[in-house]
Amino acid sequence: MEANLTEKIILGVDPGTRIMGYGVISVKGSKLEIVQYGVLKLEKLGSHELKLKMIFERITQIITEYLPDEMAIEAPFYGVNVQSMLKLGRAQGVAMAAALAKDINIVEYLPKKVKQSVTGNGNASKEQVAYMLEKLFNQTLEKKTLDATDALAVAVCHFMHAKTKALTGNNSKKKGWSAFLSENPERLKD
Repeated sequence: MEANLTEKIILGVDPGTRIMGYGVISVKGSKLEIVQYGVLKLEKLGSHELKLKMIFERITQIITEYLPDEMAIEAPFYGVNVQSMLKLGRAQGVAMAAALAKDINIVEYLPKKVKQSVTGNGNASKEQVAYMLEKLFNQTLEKKTLDATDALAVAVCHFMHAKTKALTGNNSKKKGWSAFLSENPERLKD
């Protein structure tokens, strides 16, 4: 029976303007396996534009290398500092643009939904998320930066909820930007 299972690759992204986490998981039936995870350190880059360029290039590189079927990304949370929120939103948008350029379906998840999916507690700490992921994958994870484990958690959350239309908001069987335009012609301006 195992030979009939199709494999799906999910890219999880925890966007950031100082550190961006990414995690790639493989799904075969209900079996999850970590393919790769890590961070992109952006704090030493001089301008916000350079950071955005680096995010786009790295996400494109990850997509080219691991060929994910879908991307799950953490939605920006509402904070007090409007400038920080704008920068975070741009970082998220650039990561999404890299996936859209490769016709990869994208789903956003709120941070509380990700934490609740992995730990059962929407207010869990990053350390608690990492601990539960170690139990789920039955392996020790590198915790130098918890942004990478957060990205794995986003991918796991997507695996758990991908078929729940109420959570993803995606009723389409098609993928990509062209599918969006064909299903929403009123959104296209001349």
